[in-house]
Amino acid sequence: MYVIQNKLYRDEVFAITTDRLRLSVLKKKAAYKVADYYSRNRKFHQKFAQTHDDCYFTEAVQRKYLSYDVSAYQQGHIVPLFITYKNEPDRIIGRVSFFNFAYGGMMSCAVGYHLDESETGKGIMYEALTEGMRLLFEKLNMHRIEAFILPENEKSISLVKRAGFHYEGSRISYMHINGRYRDHEAYYILEDQFEKSLM
Repeated sequence: MYVIQNKLYRDEVFAITTDRLRLSVLKKKAAYKVADYYSRNRKFHQKFAQTHDDCYFTEAVQRKYLSYDVSAYQQGHIVPLFITYKNEPDRIIGRVSFFNFAYGGMMSCAVGYHLDESETGKGIMYEALTEGMRLLFEKLNMHRIEAFILPENEKSISLVKRAGFHYEGSRISYMHINGRYRDHEAYYILEDQFEKSLM
């Protein structure tokens, strides 16, 4: 069960914790550690990540992205959670982000995520993803969460299936990945399926 943190670090707007992890919405003053995370994982993420030029990996550009994140978070457009270990708050090891929010009769959003190369195979992203989903379903009253994944990204597909997502179909030419637009596989989970998936 997640705990909403009353005590925040100086570079956080919001945070929740799990047994091992801290998931935080970060202020722009955290740009140095975000840039470090993206830089050290640039090659590892390249195959499945959106296309970025060199300036994306600088502290100056990440400061702008974090400023946007905070503004969009406060307006209800995104929940961008950077992942750290609770005992290592200055070393980012991943991110799980909820975006494309639709309210009213839909109450849906999408999720994306990535992890530090050195932290794979430890269940970190499952822990972060499911606790983020709990926040979205229980506190923000979402009805549906979607994930869009490259067909060859078998580890990511395995992750969402383990977390209770169901296959829905293909999104043609969905996102510019590693230099070209790529088709993605679409998965979804509904609010009433979430708790069942954790049993």
